[in-house]
Amino acid sequence: MKRLVLLGGGHAHVGVLAALAQAPLPGWQVEMVTPFERQIYSGMLPGWLAGQYSLDECAIALKPLLWRAGVTLRQTAGVGLDLEAQRVRTADGQSVPYDLLSIDTGPMPALANLPGAREHAQPVRPIEDFVAAWPALAQRIARAPAFRLLILGAGAAGVELAFALQARAQREVWPQLHIALCGSSALPLPGMPSTARRRTTRWLDQRGIAWLGERRASHVEEGQLCFEAHPPEPFDACWVVTGAAAPTWPAASGLAVDERGFIAVGPTLQSLSHPQVLAAGDVAALTASPRPKSGVFAVRAGPVLARNLRALALGEEPSAWQPQRRALYLLNTAQDHALATWGPLVADGAWAWAWKDSIDRGFMARFGGDRP
Repeated sequence: MKRLVLLGGGHAHVGVLAALAQAPLPGWQVEMVTPFERQIYSGMLPGWLAGQYSLDECAIALKPLLWRAGVTLRQTAGVGLDLEAQRVRTADGQSVPYDLLSIDTGPMPALANLPGAREHAQPVRPIEDFVAAWPALAQRIARAPAFRLLILGAGAAGVELAFALQARAQREVWPQLHIALCGSSALPLPGMPSTARRRTTRWLDQRGIAWLGERRASHVEEGQLCFEAHPPEPFDACWVVTGAAAPTWPAASGLAVDERGFIAVGPTLQSLSHPQVLAAGDVAALTASPRPKSGVFAVRAGPVLARNLRALALGEEPSAWQPQRRALYLLNTAQDHALATWGPLVADGAWAWAWKDSIDRGFMARFGGDRP
């Protein structure tokens, strides 16, 4: 019997499990290797922090999906590949053979150029670690006479977390909490339309969130965030939301990677160097059609990945994927309000929040159901 290994439990692999539940692969044993029993949906994480969702509402339990798909779980992390022997090396010291391998492990926090971040700050990724650290941080905030929390990184994730934390502070009655959002650009949300960036800056000010722009962080020390050309900013806690970095093991294993170390794949999501290896989500780089590291594209890759794994397993030709050039972004600004962007178009309001909430709840509902 041949073996398909799904390395990682990311958004695209959730789609693969759903497809396998509908139509198993005859003659193939399928195994998932992942350290977690659930997949926290990143698009709903700020809503959880703001108190809009319970953690169960934004976490996909993998075991029921695995059971319905007839896939076994090996609960550990992948740490490397032996590409010649076609084996996955795992954190528990085992070696898992494969005939087909699909990788959707997600990215690492981008901390390589920020010394001291691991010791003195809290990266948002892995999300499980961030969620696990929250109760103790919430207790510190509640007990302190004054508490300053810095959020480093003013992209969509950092902005959403700033608004979510401010909403949580209102909910918990934490007037002592002071939030500051730090970014290297003049305005938050670099890469988004200028209208969206100006509106967001205004909302930050209206909600009492300090905006510290044009500040490039150099390193983190205990209790202070240091910058290249500005005085250090003191903090009681610091979240680092500076984007995605590639894990080191794909390149070290010999897989083709792009200039940033992400797994280089073609339109069929097959590795450019090893066609029996596929990759999707933030760990992968579509070399012919580069796209941002975003859950939007990871979710959209799921059905394509499922189709091509099935095609390769059955000896058929995989199909090419041309992801959309524009994606709808709905940013949760909390307080039943959201910002919507589509290319240069920008709008906001309660309707945008209702739209985002409906999309996110619909995504989660697709993977619900009774446990085995």
